[in-house]
Amino acid sequence: MASPSPKSPEQSEKSRKYDRQLRLWNDHGQALLEAAHVCLINANALGTETLKSLVLPGIGAFTIIDGHKILDEDIGSNFFLDAESAGKSRAQVATQLLLELNSDVRGDYIDEGPDQILHNSPDFFNNFTIVIASNVPEKSLVVLSKKLWELDIPLVVCKTLGFVGSIRIQVKEHTIVELHPDNEMPDLRLDKPFEALKNHLDSIDLDSYDLKDHSHTPYLTILYKCLQKWLSNHDDIPKNRVEKDEFRQLIKDGVRKDEHGNPVDEENFKEALKAVTTCICPSTVPTGVKEVFNDDKCINLHAKSTTFWIIAKAIRDFMENEGNGLLPLKGALPDMISDTEKYVTIQQLYHKQAVADVEAVWRRTLQLLRQLGKSSDSINETDVKLYCRHADELRVQRGTSVADEYDPKLINANEIAQSLENSESLMVYYVALRGVEKFYTEYNAYPGEFDDHVEPDIVKLKACVSKLLGEWGLGALVKDDYIHELCRFGGAELHSVSSTIGGAAAHEIIKLITHQYKPINNTFIYDAATCTGTTYSF
Repeated sequence: MASPSPKSPEQSEKSRKYDRQLRLWNDHGQALLEAAHVCLINANALGTETLKSLVLPGIGAFTIIDGHKILDEDIGSNFFLDAESAGKSRAQVATQLLLELNSDVRGDYIDEGPDQILHNSPDFFNNFTIVIASNVPEKSLVVLSKKLWELDIPLVVCKTLGFVGSIRIQVKEHTIVELHPDNEMPDLRLDKPFEALKNHLDSIDLDSYDLKDHSHTPYLTILYKCLQKWLSNHDDIPKNRVEKDEFRQLIKDGVRKDEHGNPVDEENFKEALKAVTTCICPSTVPTGVKEVFNDDKCINLHAKSTTFWIIAKAIRDFMENEGNGLLPLKGALPDMISDTEKYVTIQQLYHKQAVADVEAVWRRTLQLLRQLGKSSDSINETDVKLYCRHADELRVQRGTSVADEYDPKLINANEIAQSLENSESLMVYYVALRGVEKFYTEYNAYPGEFDDHVEPDIVKLKACVSKLLGEWGLGALVKDDYIHELCRFGGAELHSVSSTIGGAAAHEIIKLITHQYKPINNTFIYDAATCTGTTYSF
C-alpha cells in the first residue's frame, strides 16, 4: 500500500506559523482573513496597535491613509516610531515597520487625509473589506460613515484620550455562522431520535447483558432506555429540577447489584447521571435561528442574495420537510465509556444521518441557485457542510450608522439618560468624549493641549458638553470631575491604553471578517484607571 504524500513544506510551515489561531477560527476562517483588505485611517499609536494585531495573524493586505508627519508626540506614544522617524511620513514609516512583522502580508500607504480622498477619489473605499478610523475628527467621521454605510462596508471607529478609550462598530448587517458557545450541548436528540437510531436502541435489551457488557454500554443507550420508561408514565421529558432528580433515580435503579445487594460501581452509569443536564433536553430550533429563518432576506431571495441567506433558506426548507421541524444533525458524538464496537456502531449511525442531512440541504441549495439564475458552483458543498454543522448557531446582527448617532434627532437619548442615572456608569465618558469632539471641531485643538490653556479649556469643554446634552434634551452632568480629567489629559495618547483598545478592536475586526464569534453591538467604553469596560447600543 502506497504511503500518503506528505504535505508541502509551504503548507506545513504555514500551519506551524498560525497553529494557535487556527484552533480558534480554523482553516476556513484563516482563508477569509488572508483574503481581506483592511484600510486604516491615521497611523497613530492606536491605529498601528490595531493594525499590528491584524498583521500578526496574517491579514491579506492593508492600506494606511495618513497625511501627517511624525512629531515628537508620536514618538513618545507610538512604539513603532523612533527619534530618527521625526519629520517623515507617518503613513510610510508605519507601513514599513508593520510589514516587517509578517512577510505574508501586503501593505501600502497614501500620504493624504480621508477628506481629500473622499473629495478627489470617491470610489477609493469601494473595495476594502473593513475600514478602521483611529481618532478621526467628528466632521470627517460623519462623511466617512455615510459613504461606508452606503457601500455596506463595516467601519470600526477607535478613540483613546488619556486613560479613556472607545470602540464603535458600524455594520449594516453582519451574519454569524459560528458562535463558538462556551458550553456547547451535544446534539443527541434522544427525545426525537431519527429512525435508524431508534431502531438500533430499541433492539438492545440491557437486562440480557452480562455485567461486562452492561458496564461497557454507552451512556447514550442508558439515557434512551430510561427516557422511554419515563415517557411511559409522563407526557413530556423531564424539564425542571424535581423531574430530573426523579429521572436520575431511574438511572440509579438500573445499576447492577452484587450478591449482597449492593450497587456495582459502573462508570458508564455515573457518566449517564452527569449527562442528564446536557443530554436530556428538548430538541428545538433556537430563537436566534428562528429569527434568521423568519427574516425577509431569508424568505424572499433574489439574484443578489448572499451565500448566507441562500444556505439559510435551504436549511429552513429542509427543516420544514425532511427534517420534520429539526435542523440538520451535527453528527458528532461525545466521548463515552464503552467498548469500541458499541460506541462505533452508534457513532456511524449519527455520522450517516448527518451526511444524509447535508446531502438534502445541498440538493435544496442547488435548486435555489437554479431558481435565482445563479451558477451552481457559486456555492460549494463544503460551505453547506459548515452551515449544517453550525445550523443552531446561525445569527444575524444589524447595526446603526455612526452618522445617525451624530444627529441629535436620531440618537437614542433615553439609553444615555438611563445609564447616566447610575453614578458608576461609564456612559459619562461617552458623553465627555463626544464633548471633546465638539471642542476639537470648534477650536481645532484638544482641551488642555496647551499648558497655559488648561483652566480656560475646562470652561469651554463644560460649555461643549452642556450644549451636547441640551441638543439631546438632557440635563447637565452631576459632577465636573470628568471634564477636569479630560482636560488634564491634554489630548495625549497613552501607549498602554492604545495597545489595549487596539487589541480589542482587532478582535472585533477578526470576528467581522471570519463571521465567527459574536461582535459587540455596537459601542465599547473603557476606563483604564479602573480597568473596566461596558458595551452600549445606540
